Amino acid sequence: MNILAAVLVALVALLHVYFLVLEMFLWRTPLGRRTFDLDQEFADKSAPLAKNQGLYNGFLAAGLVWGLVASDPVGFQVKIFFLACVIVAGVFGAATANRRILFVQALPALLALILVVLAR
Repeated sequence: MNILAAVLVALVALLHVYFLVLEMFLWRTPLGRRTFDLDQEFADKSAPLAKNQGLYNGFLAAGLVWGLVASDPVGFQVKIFFLACVIVAGVFGAATANRRILFVQALPALLALILVVLAR
């Protein structure tokens, strides 16, 4: 159970690294525009906001990695905190931007959180 929980936490961290790359570096590219369903004009105008959002996703990823490498009880507490942050961000994003975010962001974090708690 511990290994599966760690793998899921790592997967959530990797997803957030991917979100960072999409939002900070690929926002205006065809891949970024297709991913977020943007036209070029909106992508150009919103790029500074997307970079900010990408940076926050990087912080979430960094926190999850910290939780994976830190010794318990700190590692456990850090994983719980950052997974909860990801879930809240995913639920908010689903409610305000795109329902798909619930499944791409919040659901993997919820599954990871459940496994982290059960593995304790």
